[in-house]
Amino acid sequence: MKTKIIRIGNSQGVRIPKPLIEESGITDEIEMILRDNEIVLRSAEKTRNGWEDSFEKMAKEGDDALLDQEDIENPSDWDETEWEW
Repeated sequence: MKTKIIRIGNSQGVRIPKPLIEESGITDEIEMILRDNEIVLRSAEKTRNGWEDSFEKMAKEGDDALLDQEDIENPSDWDETEWEW
């Protein structure tokens, strides 16, 4: 499919026909990638996608404990003598 580059304010752009967008599955946000003299448009990946499932798995396996729990529970001499609230 050929299309013309159009002026959009101080930029340039192309109009993408609605059927092409619907068929591609592109939603509100896209990623543009320049690859080998081509511009590739694709749906943007959602930030932190899958984190909720990972956190649930960590909790079930007991892998969500603090790594410095002992240091928190047993303050150092510096904490006791030097720290002021």
